[in-house]
Amino acid sequence: MQMQTLTLRGVPAARRAAPPPASSAHLAASGPCALRVPRRRRPRSLRASASLEQEVKEVAGSPAPSAGKSSQATRRDVRNIAIVAHVDHGKTTLVDSMLRQAKVFRDNQVVQERIMDSNDLERERGITILSKNTSITYKGTKINIIDTPGHSDFGGEVERVLNMVEGVLLVVDSVEGPMPQTRFVLKKALEFGHAVVVVVNKIDRPTTRPEFVVNSTFELFIELNATDEQCDFQTVYASGIKGKAGLSPENLADDLGPLFEAILRCIPEPRIEKDGALQMLVSNTEYDEHKGRIAIGRLHAGELQRGMEVKVCTPHDACRVGKVSELFVYQNFSRVPVESVSAGDICAVCGMNDIMIGETIADKITGTPLPTIKVEEPTVRMSFSINTFLVSGRGTLHLTILIENMRREGYEFMIGPPKVINKTVDGKLLEPYEIAAVEVPEEYMGSVVELLGKRRGQMVNMEASGPEGTTLLKYKIPTRGLIGLRNAILTASRGRAILNTIFDSYGSWAGDLSSRDQGSLVAFEDGSTTSYALLNAQERGLLFVQPGQDVYKGQIVGIHQRPGDLAINVCKKKAATNVRSNKETTVVLDEPLSYSLDDCIEFIQEDELVEVTPSSIRMCKNPKISKKK
Repeated sequence: MQMQTLTLRGVPAARRAAPPPASSAHLAASGPCALRVPRRRRPRSLRASASLEQEVKEVAGSPAPSAGKSSQATRRDVRNIAIVAHVDHGKTTLVDSMLRQAKVFRDNQVVQERIMDSNDLERERGITILSKNTSITYKGTKINIIDTPGHSDFGGEVERVLNMVEGVLLVVDSVEGPMPQTRFVLKKALEFGHAVVVVVNKIDRPTTRPEFVVNSTFELFIELNATDEQCDFQTVYASGIKGKAGLSPENLADDLGPLFEAILRCIPEPRIEKDGALQMLVSNTEYDEHKGRIAIGRLHAGELQRGMEVKVCTPHDACRVGKVSELFVYQNFSRVPVESVSAGDICAVCGMNDIMIGETIADKITGTPLPTIKVEEPTVRMSFSINTFLVSGRGTLHLTILIENMRREGYEFMIGPPKVINKTVDGKLLEPYEIAAVEVPEEYMGSVVELLGKRRGQMVNMEASGPEGTTLLKYKIPTRGLIGLRNAILTASRGRAILNTIFDSYGSWAGDLSSRDQGSLVAFEDGSTTSYALLNAQERGLLFVQPGQDVYKGQIVGIHQRPGDLAINVCKKKAATNVRSNKETTVVLDEPLSYSLDDCIEFIQEDELVEVTPSSIRMCKNPKISKKK
């Protein structure tokens, strides 16, 4: 990775050197971001910045840009925004507060935390998996909000929804600053030319460092080749959990008024062709048991009406005719049926059960397709049996979410170990590389560095991070080396290290590497486990099973303490004799390891499988490979 030296550019931060008490009325009078034009910018910092009022005066005295010949217009009553961030930087909690303060819920309504994470797996894991649409109304303006996933494996969700918005709220933790996924989502937003409002969240944390976070974010903008207008971003400081925001970290308002005002002021109005031929790009889909497939997207031109016959097409395929049976817009926290939708708004369309993401809903006679959505390619794949087929995704988490959903729907199948998707270019074998960022206490740094080195990782950067005694390590590492790495790092750091990764690029094959030093303990025969047998077996390693559990021949029942597999009998019973003992021997067994689906997938080797059923998740040796050996 090439490091850039910054010399002439300053760092944007709060818009006032000495801000008065924050209030919505004061912010509304501070002038629109849209009035800013490219100019020679003075260096600025958190403690010395040009006032927003002065900027507006400078722009007012500048010559007006010449009007273009475009027939496009804007909708002043709508704003479309996506909230993007690295995982656990608090964007979903921030959306909760925005919804509450916009009076989306009744005063006596009981609302759970992270209301946007409505999926069972999302609530169990505490992460956002699917992007969600909602809207609020502020001062007569409808603000369509799209909450997006923060984990890199679900980056495709972020890439798709950016087609529906004109700007983003980039949420950054006030201690951690920009992280790997922050870079990914910001890069995509800048490529679309979107306006960005930076929200420094969790400003109430005791170890907050807003100046460092804003400086680091600005450097990230420069590194990603942002334009001058994009670099001149508005910064808002917020505490999502308390529902407070302000233009200075020391001066927060009692509500999120400063954030709402920044959205109206800095996010552009949707540009539309109201009188043009109907065009709507399908950016997402949902499924309803009664309505079937639902297409979600932003209406770019024309007007869409319920009962209208339309054309569904892509730039490269033949078009087909469909009919809009039902039409919805997002209002507060629900979909509301409407008779028609005008260009610039986000809507949901029913009636076309074969519609796909990337297709265009266009006027039946004169409509033309919009460019299809392109997302980054998958980098990892796994085999699913009984009817063997390959499934590709952006990472192991991406695939395990699919597997868990299938398991809960009643499917039973076997899955093989994850494998990276390589490429051959000009006769050279290339493999995917990722940037791994590890926050680790200094006392465990040596063990973590050793682990990353064994997996062909190359150190990019090392710096002190946030809390005292914590170091941030950045490595460029083959995706192969990340499989099983998370658990290994947690073990080496006594559970105190945090690992985050993001795809970087394809590079030369790094050579062979070993991801697991220990073998497996394999059941010798079918039967039910006994305490007597497990007492002897636990001397050979760590066990996954407990007494009275049914096992079968070839099932992996533990981790061998040495390299190589070992077949053991965990069903052996103590021989009965005529000799009476005065006291029964007390058997003390270690607590068995409890592996989740994610853990099992990271654990298995090339000759092993994970058996997934609605009632259990187990591991076993692959009989086909074992026979070959």
